Amino acid sequence: MDKLNRYREIIKKELSEFQYSHGKSDVETQLLFDADHDHYQVSTVGWDKNKRIHGIVLHLDIRNGKIWIQYNGTEVDIAQVLVDKGVPKSDIVLGFHSPFKRQFTEFAVG
Repeated sequence: MDKLNRYREIIKKELSEFQYSHGKSDVETQLLFDADHDHYQVSTVGWDKNKRIHGIVLHLDIRNGKIWIQYNGTEVDIAQVLVDKGVPKSDIVLGFHSPFKRQFTEFAVG
């Protein structure tokens, strides 16, 4: 399996096993996979009494052969999960950090 397909499979598997609990029965966790454009998200949608809940919990993309962590609103260190699954740090970009800050991490700058 080539690198990109391996990364796609790792992301899909990890996000599919991801358990996010909003704590409300009327709030659903949704997995959004766009493999054609390499966008992968976990989101929540529903109602908490009279308040609408809709938001992204976790967002990863594959761009130029690297996994970009665009947003992580969880306590899970998704970058470490990817490393544990065999993705080298040089292929992980912490996209939620500014381009300037990325140079000071252990991960790719972009």
